[in-house]
Amino acid sequence: MRAFLALPCALALAAFAAPVAPALDDPTIVAIFDAANTFDIETGQLALTRSHTPAVRDLATQFINDHTAVRQQGRDLAGKLGVKPTPPAEFALADAHQKAIAELKTKSGAAFDKAYADHEVAYHQAVLDAIDQTLLPAIRNAELKAFVQKVGPAFLGHLEAAKQLRKKVG
Repeated sequence: MRAFLALPCALALAAFAAPVAPALDDPTIVAIFDAANTFDIETGQLALTRSHTPAVRDLATQFINDHTAVRQQGRDLAGKLGVKPTPPAEFALADAHQKAIAELKTKSGAAFDKAYADHEVAYHQAVLDAIDQTLLPAIRNAELKAFVQKVGPAFLGHLEAAKQLRKKVG
């Protein structure tokens, strides 16, 4: 993560990636996974309104489309399994998202593009770390675990795409 990434955003994302209390259950994991997709959709929508750079807009559109599809697949699976998503009481990811959106809204032009690319790199890395270190080990339902494992490579692909964007705009 580059040093110019907003410190509050970076700290909040690090908190999300940190191990969570062992009381994590499948409904909470479903809610976290749903939120992770929703938050990146919202960040991408902000990029579409703030950036005029084709590479940024193209990546934001791709992320919106991909996360919308994965979020729906997760919601469909939750419905099939009868799992009602239950967000955690302390939700570092939600706090990080609010801070990131607030920080991104203070930027425009090339500064926005750079901050957006940095955010997407940090965000996708934090989500991947959380999936590997916290969410997957806590999932009890085999079908839910298989789903999260199946979509993991898409998050990795997004991380790599965000790194490439950062090279272009940074």
